[in-house]
Parts: sequence; structure tokens; C-alpha cells
Amino acid sequence: MNGPEISWLPDRRRLHFNHGPIDLIVEAFGDAEELQAAYRQAARRFETILPELVDELAELRRPASTTPRLFAGATAQRMEAAVAPLARAFITPMAAVAGSVADEIMAAMVAGRRLDRAYINNGGDIALHIAPGHEISVAIAGTGHGLADRLTIRAEDGVRGIATSGWRGRSFSLGIAEAVTVLAASAAAADAAATLIANAVDLPGHPAIQRKPARELAPDSDLGQRLVTTDVSPLPQADIRAALDAGLKIAETLRRQGSIQSAALFLAGEHRISGKQFAAVPDVSIRGVLSHA
Repeated sequence: MNGPEISWLPDRRRLHFNHGPIDLIVEAFGDAEELQAAYRQAARRFETILPELVDELAELRRPASTTPRLFAGATAQRMEAAVAPLARAFITPMAAVAGSVADEIMAAMVAGRRLDRAYINNGGDIALHIAPGHEISVAIAGTGHGLADRLTIRAEDGVRGIATSGWRGRSFSLGIAEAVTVLAASAAAADAAATLIANAVDLPGHPAIQRKPARELAPDSDLGQRLVTTDVSPLPQADIRAALDAGLKIAETLRRQGSIQSAALFLAGEHRISGKQFAAVPDVSIRGVLSHA
């Protein structure tokens, strides 16, 4: 595997950080000198983050409990902290790895710097920095409904992380949600919660759903022999609604507990919304989440 690679994208505004499975898009806004210093700080932290995770990977693949374990690496600690509150259900710290990496690089980038706003996009799991008096716009693209809109997240809203999970994504899912997008106080928290909610959008034993043991698809999967979704045939409307309602129940519980701020759940042209941020965007589906000014 090659070492860390960092380069400007063609627009010369965004940086691309890549190292093995980690692939980040980084952009910040503010004074030019502050930006240069912030990017250098992010690059230095990026050099060591993957080796640190690899050192503790075996334990990170083990199920979490409500009593957090002690990890040596800062990113591993973020992962464990994100999943421990959710550990009454099956979840491992790997459910929060993408969001935790984004949070860790963001923390390094903004330390001691004066930035107006910034985002780090790790494959759709996004860490945000928004200074007081500033805001960032998040694109919400309609798929089945023919609509598109944007969410504006202000500094005072407290949202600093966005994550999306679903069975068609880059990670395995135990459920059938096409997408569950979560807004939370950190990308790690959003990542873990989106995974859990997407797992709950499900119809156990339904003949239209095809599943395989995770380790048949990826021998080192943290999901072991648990069945992950590989295909979903067309479903009756009643079943679609039942699956979404099951996921919404989990989302509402997490929101009441303060684990998340909002969630949007999507399946076969239907959706459910928990929380106020998505409520202002009627009848939309998430196609992709891009944080641009």
C-alpha cells in the first residue's frame, strides 16, 4: 500500500487526502495565511492516522459495550465514544470509523486557527467547522421526487457532523434502507447513529430481501456471520411503510436521548423524518451530501 497522498483537486480550492481506504475531500474558508497553516496541520495529522487505527484494528472490530474500552489512539477513542451509548444493540466501533477520521482531521486542522468554516468529507460522512456568526450550506438532492433543496446549518445549531448509511452504500447494512442521513454534534456520532437506524429499517425474514453472511463477502468484516443485505426486490407499500416506521422508532429514541439532532430515512420512494432540520425540506430524497459555501 502506498503512503499518504495529498494533492489539490482541479478547482484548486479543495484538497484530496488519500491513504489506503481513507479518502477525504477537505476545504476551509478564511484568511489565506490561516488556511495555509490549517491545511499543513491537517496534512501532518493525516500522515499517522491510518497506522494508528491498524494497530488497534482487532479490538475495534469487536462489539462495543456500554462501558467504553480504553484505546490508545485518539481516533479509536472517538470511535468507541460514539458507539458506546448505542451498545444495547449490536454495534462495533467500525460503525463510526469514517466519521471519527473526519472529526480527528478536523480537530487537527482548526487547532489554534481562525477559520470561518470548513468541512471534511470522508465518503459522505462529513465533519463541519462553523465559527460563530457563520453558516454552511448542505446540498440535498432529490432522487425519486424530482425536487432538490439545501439545508443551511448555522453555528448556533450545534450540528457538526453529517453521515449517511444504507444497504447500497460502501459499507454493509443489516437493513434495507436506501439511505439514512443523520445530523449530529459530531461526524462520529452521526456515523454510528446512521448505521444503527439503517439497520433497523428492515423486514426480517421477508422473501423479497436477499442476504448473505458478511464474512462470505468480506472475510475480515466486523459483522462476522451476521446476514447483510445484498438485494431488495420490489416491496408492497405496506411493507415499505412498516420498515421505515421501524427505523423511525430508533431515530426518535436517539433524538430524544440527545444522540442526534435529525434524521431522514428513505426507501422505495417513501421517507420518514425525525427532527426539525429536515422538516423544512418537504418530500425529498438524499442523493448526496456536499458541504459547499
